[in-house]
Amino acid sequence: MNRNRWTLVAVGLATFMTYLDNNIVNVAIPDIQRELGLSTAGIEWVVSAYILTFAGLLLNGGRLADAFGRRRLFIIGLAVFTASSLLAGFADGASALIAARALQGIGAAAVTPTTLAIISATFTDPRERNAAVGIWGGVGALALAVGPVLGGFLTQHVSWEWIFWINVPVGIGTIALGAWAIRESREDEARSFDLAGLVLSTTSLFALTWALIEGHDRGWTSAGILGAFAVAAATALAFIGVERRVEQPMVDVSLFARREFTGGIVALMLWAFGLFGIYFFTSLYLQGVLGFSPTKAGTAFVPMAVLMAVSAVVSDRVAARFGAYRSTAFGMVAMGLGIASTALLGADATFLSLMPSFAVIGIGGGLTIPLTATVLGVMPTGQAGVASAVFNASREVAGLLGITVIGAVLTSRQADALAAGHTPVDAYLTGYRAGLVLAAVLVLAGGAVAFASLRRAHHEAQHEVEPDETREDLVLAG
Repeated sequence: MNRNRWTLVAVGLATFMTYLDNNIVNVAIPDIQRELGLSTAGIEWVVSAYILTFAGLLLNGGRLADAFGRRRLFIIGLAVFTASSLLAGFADGASALIAARALQGIGAAAVTPTTLAIISATFTDPRERNAAVGIWGGVGALALAVGPVLGGFLTQHVSWEWIFWINVPVGIGTIALGAWAIRESREDEARSFDLAGLVLSTTSLFALTWALIEGHDRGWTSAGILGAFAVAAATALAFIGVERRVEQPMVDVSLFARREFTGGIVALMLWAFGLFGIYFFTSLYLQGVLGFSPTKAGTAFVPMAVLMAVSAVVSDRVAARFGAYRSTAFGMVAMGLGIASTALLGADATFLSLMPSFAVIGIGGGLTIPLTATVLGVMPTGQAGVASAVFNASREVAGLLGITVIGAVLTSRQADALAAGHTPVDAYLTGYRAGLVLAAVLVLAGGAVAFASLRRAHHEAQHEVEPDETREDLVLAG
């Protein structure tokens, strides 16, 4: 195995760890709450502290990676993530655990943008890069399913501390592998540090993420939540203004004038909205309506994630054969139809009856990975870290939006059904189905956006190819 492949292994392990921590904690919450005596607000922040710092600092991580070295930040971020995982397992109260989770988010925000940037710098051949991005996407998809299963197994058969401690040996091994295999890369020319851009982008992402996390409990029309949304909007507009004026911006906003870049981001956000939203509430459906145990509910997602991982790995070949705009649009349409078909299931669904819908969602979701390659492909190589950060920040915020908006629809329809005299199970199903339909419609819309925005990139690639090149030599995913 050559050094580039070991680089991909290191990047894949780091991606798996940081994605895993998005959901591995969920099934351990009852045990953690009981043992540490946490309040409801405390346990919510055990989950939210990671998401808040992770999403809020992603753009910072991308800029630092480009400026100071992607390998260097990868190792530093992974060291912070690994050390904070050790501290989380030793936490003896709410404050200590929440602080450790926030530190994990800081480490993940440093690591995550470097992963795609390292792939972009390591695999300079477009075909190899797209294949590597497909593997990266497959690893992330697999982590989404393994999280609940692994968390449930460790909590039930060992102890909840091990959902954090398992990161320690893997983290140490990945640091050693990355230090050996990854070649250092950074911007070709040193640029001035855009401090104003960093402060404004961080403030905007923090405010938006906090409002989405706290809105349900505090009330969406409360002064604090409305104020947070206002701060997020104002600082986002100020960020755009600053980036347009400064000589060396952190993010070149002119890239958003490119249809394939903006369209790819929009389609990606609609993808994340649907996937993260239905993933969260389907877990509640499996346990609260169908009576699955936490381990069985987690296991139900494994076939979906495995198919998504396999589909992601081969997505670059499918895109090269049929065009990224066709394969990505087809994937999102399949995913949307799979989500919609899940809404047809009721309180008598079985494990096996879930599988066709879950399989379609998985296969379709994996075929959308060329969106990532497109976002990377239109960014200058020197800004690969920022491109990766924009991609991941968009995904995280859209995922939170999915949980928030689908949750609001579900709660509203559930309340109406209860008022009309329906049983609690039927009322939840009413709200759950309405949320699924909304998610399906938005994902289908994402398919249309992907088709329209990536189509021009496909035709440009055809025109740029040399006469003696064959159709198979085209790289159509960006």
